[in-house]
Amino acid sequence: MKTIAQQLNIKEFPFEIKDSNGNEIYYEDPDGFWEKREHDSNGKQIYLENSFGFWEKREYDSKGKAIYFENSKGVVDDNRPKPVVELTMEELSQRLGYEVKIKN
Repeated sequence: MKTIAQQLNIKEFPFEIKDSNGNEIYYEDPDGFWEKREHDSNGKQIYLENSFGFWEKREYDSKGKAIYFENSKGVVDDNRPKPVVELTMEELSQRLGYEVKIKN
């Protein structure tokens, strides 16, 4: 499969493509190594993939702080807020599948 630069017959490197916000979304060097990137609406990188098969994903909170990271090597760092579920004793009993009593 041809790279983007090969398909476009590009001869000058590095070859870069940027989005309308100036974020690099594609990079290629003269040896055929390439990287694709995606960014969120705040310009933060949320995805990267390269020609070696490596990839990584990121998520950010509303303040721009990284709360999730995962990559193709199996590294995961999950600091996303966990939901709090409020249940009655009857609902808890139903979810667990057995009777629940409060111990005195």
